[in-house]
Amino acid sequence: MSSTGTIEDVSGAWIGGEDHTERSRQTFGDVTPEQSLRLAAREVSSGHPARIEQLADRTWMIQPGIANVALFETDEGLLLVDAGCAGDGAVLRDAVRACSSLPLHTVVFTHGHIDHAFGLWGLLEDGERPRVVAHENLPEHFGRYQKTAGLNARINFQIAGESGKAWPAEPADFPTVDTTYRDTLELLIGGERFVVRHAKGETDDASWVWAPERRVLAVGDLVVGYLPNAGNPRKVQRYAEEWADATEEMAALGAEVVITGHGDCVTGADSVRAELLSITAYLRHIVRHTLDGLNAHRMPDEIVASLEIPEHLAEHPRLQPNYDRPEFICRNVIRRYGGWWDRYPANLLPAPMPDRAREIARLAGGVEHLVERARELSDTDLPLALHLAEWAFLADPDHPDAQECYVEIAAARREAEASIMVKIAYTEPAQWVAAVRTGDGS
Repeated sequence: MSSTGTIEDVSGAWIGGEDHTERSRQTFGDVTPEQSLRLAAREVSSGHPARIEQLADRTWMIQPGIANVALFETDEGLLLVDAGCAGDGAVLRDAVRACSSLPLHTVVFTHGHIDHAFGLWGLLEDGERPRVVAHENLPEHFGRYQKTAGLNARINFQIAGESGKAWPAEPADFPTVDTTYRDTLELLIGGERFVVRHAKGETDDASWVWAPERRVLAVGDLVVGYLPNAGNPRKVQRYAEEWADATEEMAALGAEVVITGHGDCVTGADSVRAELLSITAYLRHIVRHTLDGLNAHRMPDEIVASLEIPEHLAEHPRLQPNYDRPEFICRNVIRRYGGWWDRYPANLLPAPMPDRAREIARLAGGVEHLVERARELSDTDLPLALHLAEWAFLADPDHPDAQECYVEIAAARREAEASIMVKIAYTEPAQWVAAVRTGDGS
């Protein structure tokens, strides 16, 4: 990776690299670099035709771009679960019409994330007038988006589309919800029962839909074909415990199909049950380890460092850390029960990081010594090497060798990681260096 820190570098990490590998497609669907940087823009589509897969009688998974959508046809009309990104609206409309000509009766949002709830406009502009259903926490989720539009645009590496907005920021930018519920809502459509259930997982407004007559679950991001995103270090609290409860509840239903929020769906009763219970076991293992450590008065860093995932879960092909990491989930449980402080007294009211870095450089005999040692360590201990490189850069951001060392070692860490979330984070040194070189302190 170059040290220019361009936005394309970030999008490359976001979708898994320039070659758009099969792993990144399985994780994030058919998202292009352009859409990955403009998730809120209606005018920027995935650039691909929708993938449509019929999974049961009158039941389809539609993948218009980054996220999956579930479509159920009934005698009274269509039930749609989720709607993709804003840019997926037209593609989703065409895909729905390729499956059925019946009117859109009801839409359920599994949660309020930008890749799941913003593509409905394509069907609405085509004249559809469905009832829109979501959990009662979803409007508050949209409210948080409005309050933190600048923050979310930055941490999700978004740039403005033709509207001039990089993130939804006004009430008119959000879909309208007609019906909310608290715990359970039963829908009767075309004489068929659909059960909508609340869960906490990646969000506090999550819903999943059970079609008992079809033995089909549509679950949004509660099942994604990779390690659950229960630990994201840039985002609000996640809920590993309740997530495990939800997948355990689903496993007891005898479903034969799970329509996932991303990636490949799950078919076959045995496969469905095994995957759901594996998610339950994985999350509960992390929660139990973390709470045991907190109750034993162990330091947060020690709790995270001592986390070991059982081999049968660590090697599970659909629980790989392609996006999140188990260490991040562990830290999120610590944050939930133990607060944000890492219990090192100096870190409670710390000196500014650049001041610390300058003092470390002075003690080392100069920035050059930190750079030299960082490069020595890069072959054997990349995590420690990155600390030294970061101190060197923060101690003297204008130092050319410190700049290059910081970018090089962060790039090496990025290449060594499977988690896309981590890869994105390790693009930041290049952006910081670029900002110093161009005089842009943003």
